[in-house]
Amino acid sequence: MTSPMPPGQTSLLLQMTQRLALSDAHFRRICQLIYQRAGIVLADHKRDMVYNRLVRRLRTLGLDDFGRYLSMLEANQNSAEWQAFINSLTTNLTAFFREAHHFPVLAEHARRRTGEYRVWSAAASTGEEPYSLAITLADTLGMAPGRWKVYASDIDTEVLEKARNGVYRQDELKTLSPQQLQRYFMRGTGPHEGLVRVRQELANCVEFAPVNLLDKQYNVPGPFDAIFCRNVMIYFDKTTQQDILRRFVPLLKPDGLLFAGHSENFSNLVREFSLRGQTVYALSKEKA
Repeated sequence: MTSPMPPGQTSLLLQMTQRLALSDAHFRRICQLIYQRAGIVLADHKRDMVYNRLVRRLRTLGLDDFGRYLSMLEANQNSAEWQAFINSLTTNLTAFFREAHHFPVLAEHARRRTGEYRVWSAAASTGEEPYSLAITLADTLGMAPGRWKVYASDIDTEVLEKARNGVYRQDELKTLSPQQLQRYFMRGTGPHEGLVRVRQELANCVEFAPVNLLDKQYNVPGPFDAIFCRNVMIYFDKTTQQDILRRFVPLLKPDGLLFAGHSENFSNLVREFSLRGQTVYALSKEKA
C-alpha cells in the first residue's frame, strides 16, 4: 500500500503539473517590461513562447502566479532576476557561417586594410558568428599577434557563457572545411566524443562581454573596421532601430562596413548608411 504524500510535496507536485494562467493583462505587462529593458517587441502570436519560457522561471522560484512574478521584478529594478527574465525571452537562432555570402566580403575588406583589423559581433549569441569571423580572419590574415581582433557581445549572459566555453557538437560545424575543423578545433574523446572545442589560439583572439543595444553608449573598444549586427534588428521597432544605427556611426572607421541580416533593410531607416552589397552597408559619403 502506497503511503500518502506529505501536504507540502503534494502542493509542489500540483504546481509543477498544472498549467498556470497567463492573463491578457500579465502578457501585456511582460511585453512592456521586455521592451523597456531590451527593446524587444513581442507580437501577440509569441504568447505561447512567452508562457513556455517564463513558466520555467516561475517553477524554479517556487511561484504559481505570473502576477506575483512580475510584481517581484517591478519591486526591485536592480534584481538579478531581470537578467534571467531577459535571457528567457531572447531568441538565439544562429549557425557557423550563416549567410555565407558575407564572409568573402569580410575577407576581401580585411586584405585591403592596414593596422589591426577589428570586428564587432553585436549579437554574438552562442558564439557561432564571432568564431566564424575569427576563422575567416585567421585564414585571411594569419594568426600574428596584433593583426586582428574580434569583439563579441550579447544581452543574454547565458548564451555568452556558452560562447566563451567554445564547445559545440561536431554536427554543428558542417559548413567548415576539414582543414578548418582540424586547424581551429579539438575533437572530444571518451565521454566527450562528438563534441569539439575551439582551440585556445583562436579563442584568445575573441573577446566576449555583455552589451545591451538599448544603452545610450556601448562599452566596446571601437572604432571598428566592421560591425556585424545581423538578425537582431527585426526584434526592435523602427525608432529603436534608428537609434542603434546612429550609435554605430562613431564606432565605424572610415570605409568600415556594417553587415545586416537577410531580412533586414537599413537603407530607408537612416541617412547615415548606404547599401554597398547584399545586406552590406557603409557610412554615407557625407558621414564617412
